[in-house]
Amino acid sequence: MPTPSDSASRPITIFDTTLRDGEQSPGASMNLAEKMEIAHALVELGVDVIEAGFPISSSGDFDAVSAIAKEVRGAAICGLARCRDADIDRAWEAVSHAEQPRIHVFLATSAIHREHKLKMSKDDIVKRAVAGVKRAVGYCPNVEFSPEDAVRTETDFLCQVVEQAIAAGATTVNIPDTVGYATPAQMNNVIRILRNRVPNIDKAVISVHCHNDLGMAVANSLVAVEAGAGQVECTINGIGERAGNCSLEEIVMALRTRSDYYHAHTRINTRRLVPTSRLVAGITGIHVQRNKAIVGQNAFAHEAGIHQDGMLKNPTTYEIMRPEDVGFTRSELVLGKHSGRAALADRIQALGYSLNNEQIQRVFNDFKDLADKKKEVYDEDIAVLVEQQMHTFEERWSLVSYDVRSGTGRTPEISLTLREGDREVTTTRQCGDGPVDAVLLALEELTGVTVDCKDFGVHSVTVGQDAQGEVAVQVEYDGRLYRGRGVSTDSLEASALAFLNAINRILALGNGKRNEEKEASRRL
Repeated sequence: MPTPSDSASRPITIFDTTLRDGEQSPGASMNLAEKMEIAHALVELGVDVIEAGFPISSSGDFDAVSAIAKEVRGAAICGLARCRDADIDRAWEAVSHAEQPRIHVFLATSAIHREHKLKMSKDDIVKRAVAGVKRAVGYCPNVEFSPEDAVRTETDFLCQVVEQAIAAGATTVNIPDTVGYATPAQMNNVIRILRNRVPNIDKAVISVHCHNDLGMAVANSLVAVEAGAGQVECTINGIGERAGNCSLEEIVMALRTRSDYYHAHTRINTRRLVPTSRLVAGITGIHVQRNKAIVGQNAFAHEAGIHQDGMLKNPTTYEIMRPEDVGFTRSELVLGKHSGRAALADRIQALGYSLNNEQIQRVFNDFKDLADKKKEVYDEDIAVLVEQQMHTFEERWSLVSYDVRSGTGRTPEISLTLREGDREVTTTRQCGDGPVDAVLLALEELTGVTVDCKDFGVHSVTVGQDAQGEVAVQVEYDGRLYRGRGVSTDSLEASALAFLNAINRILALGNGKRNEEKEASRRL
């Protein structure tokens, strides 16, 4: 059978699961406002399907999926459900208000899952899968079915389950590489077998959901497309359970850059890739490594002399994509302390962000403060200011001032003042084994929230001695991970802001406990 890549370019559906699988990255939990912000950004990016969550897993997930379904337009809104009546009913309740609702049902099919997790026979698996799909179709015609751990499922049984799911009404059949075990040759073979041996396969779109445990999620997704898959499930920056998922920006740009080979295209507005990547990184606290393909800081950087010479003569000598096509700009120094609001607004728009007048004014106020501290303000500085305003949430505590005196062989002395509403509280004490530790201990005393710091990282936003330092922390509280982020030209102040940001998240989000059923979605 000839593959679709042998003919004219065909559309590939981009199914984004950043809000479901991506949120399962440790410490990446988001509140409703942050999920809504990402959902709107995904629509602007041009994704076809947004998997907004697993509605039955918790009241928070249900509320988020429901809110997104009611407000977000321009993409199908999908809710995940096991092949259980209660799951499917809850998923429909959440997505029913969507412009284009989809229910995504799943059930494990591999021998290891059948025997050790489900304790079910093959016949039982088929019956439950068919019943689950039929129940979902009774609510909505757009139904996706996933045989969990499909790549490790016996070929004959996988074909049987897929055929029965399509006969029951599934319009998309997703083939998950649940544990990132597949190789490209194996994934290619699985898709080709399904296309050749499942008699009703033409009545459904074949999808793939690849995990990155062996670093082959994008490669496996690409060979699936080559073999005939019409949908790819992916996340912004490749975030997700364990080593993550197929990276949206990489799969999209691979299909675009090598359209001569794959003869396939997406409807993604690629100039929104970098802004969306930055937004998700800022909200989740999971930063993109500098050498990350497509959206990393070094993705279009050239240091070697021979490369620079070639670039000056013709950029295509060492660049197969233009940085502008993914949302980077070529500008260097952009604004200074004498620049006006209109100039800043123009630069914000050029960087790919859409802000309202109130947000622009807040960014402008922060920009003026920053410009007084820095002689040179870069695009990256502005991006940080924008992102701080775009995903703010109501913070109970704010930093007023701090003073730390520290030195070799002495216990730090700290005086720290916080504001809560109309009142200010101050502590002065000797504590900690360094200035950062002293700051955290003082914050814990004033807020009454004691945390265990699991990760602390600081990096320069731009260059130069007056560059802003960005501090990202991850703390544990009551068995859950929370992240915090702070930016300042003073790295110690940035540390205080990051820890305080994490504590405020605990106070804002910490009362809600996730239902243990959330764990079920981690296996897909």
